[in-house]
Amino acid sequence: MAEGTATALIRRVVVVVEPYLPQVPKPKKKLQLQTRLLWSGLALLIYMVMGQTPLFGATTPEFDFLAFARVIFASQQGTLVELGIGPIVTAGLLMQLLRGSDILKFNFKKPEERGVFQTATKLVTYVVIIIESSVYGIAVYGPNIADPNVLYILVGQLMAASIIVMFLDEMIQKGWGLGSGISLFIMAGVAQQILWSLFSPLPGGDGGYIGIVPYLAQSAIAGDLSSVFFRANQLPSIFGLLLTVGVLLILVFTQGMKIEIPIVSTKYRGFSAVYPIKLMYVSNIPVILASALTANAVFMGQMFWANFNPQNNNAFMNLIAQFNPTSPSSPIGGLIYYVTPPRGLDVAVLDPGRAIGYVLFMIGIVVVFGKLWVELGGLSPKKAAENLLDADVQIPGFRRSNKPIESLLNRYIPSVTLIGSIILGTLAGISDVLGVFGSGIGILLMVDILINYYNQLIREQVETVMPRLGALLGRR
Repeated sequence: MAEGTATALIRRVVVVVEPYLPQVPKPKKKLQLQTRLLWSGLALLIYMVMGQTPLFGATTPEFDFLAFARVIFASQQGTLVELGIGPIVTAGLLMQLLRGSDILKFNFKKPEERGVFQTATKLVTYVVIIIESSVYGIAVYGPNIADPNVLYILVGQLMAASIIVMFLDEMIQKGWGLGSGISLFIMAGVAQQILWSLFSPLPGGDGGYIGIVPYLAQSAIAGDLSSVFFRANQLPSIFGLLLTVGVLLILVFTQGMKIEIPIVSTKYRGFSAVYPIKLMYVSNIPVILASALTANAVFMGQMFWANFNPQNNNAFMNLIAQFNPTSPSSPIGGLIYYVTPPRGLDVAVLDPGRAIGYVLFMIGIVVVFGKLWVELGGLSPKKAAENLLDADVQIPGFRRSNKPIESLLNRYIPSVTLIGSIILGTLAGISDVLGVFGSGIGILLMVDILINYYNQLIREQVETVMPRLGALLGRR
């Protein structure tokens, strides 16, 4: 299908479907920050309540097929948010990749074009919700449900809950809240895991509490602090707490590292600023893509193993994945074994080759996705030069045309893409292996989201003076 034909087809479909598509209306005027924070809090409360509401008719499966993607999808097994934000993220990334590769051509400088793209993304999200809910419900819960009517109800719950999550995200992005629902739900999920690791009063299976704070108090009262630094079975420990703090400090430090290119306005005389190219130029998108790929690989490996090799007696299937038949929660052999982290220092010590291999795998795949995302996500030197010119700014000493500015940006963007991706892959891999609170990928996402919220507050102030420059800074 030709590029123009694909875009034209999308436009025709949107024109026909949009009048019948439920939409969250935008507020008639921009709401005050306090009001937007209240709406964001309400959306988060609804999401968290859904995360504690069990699916009707669901029975706990043998193992969690989405265990490796729970942080990314902000989901909870056996609840209404079983799929979390997965369908929204999948549809959004698919549409961005199609646009970034110029298969779909939309001019975002025109509000009507941007609106068509957003509506098309919403339609794709509905399709993804239907497919994922049906496949997941039938494949994961279907074998344990004898009554087909109960299975239909369960799949319907997954669909309805995912649609509600989509509307919550849309409500926040339309201006009722602050930022995006996706970021808010991920951040809350990671923060919840960290707080659980710190303060959980439930027994941990080693004679103490799960949370490191009550466990530390319990050990101090007993007069035995010998086991608080390291704990077995991946339980929170002082070592994990120190590692978490260290990773947070490294992330905050590297997020502040940037190259600043001076720019001046062509419309407002005397206005000057800087165009920042961060060391973490690609943000956390490559880590999300790498983690999603790994999660899908593990999911497919589990499905093939459960159906074709449950006793690990198929030589060919053993090359792909092997699981413990009595406790099939994590791989014990095959390719899948080496692309999943040995979580916890005690587990990594038993097989250091796997730990090192996983870290190298994460670095390599994050670098690949980092370069891919720069090209397909509209972050290349060419696209960045076009964005600068569209924002009515220019770089002193350079002609106001694409080629000179692109040449300047080409000195920095490929280098920061490579270095930033290596740093992100290393931090994600080592953090997952050594067992930081909230998982390594979760920490990366949370810090990036918090910094983005801070930048958004700054951007809102900039937009009051220069709206187009504020929009440009929003893409950084």
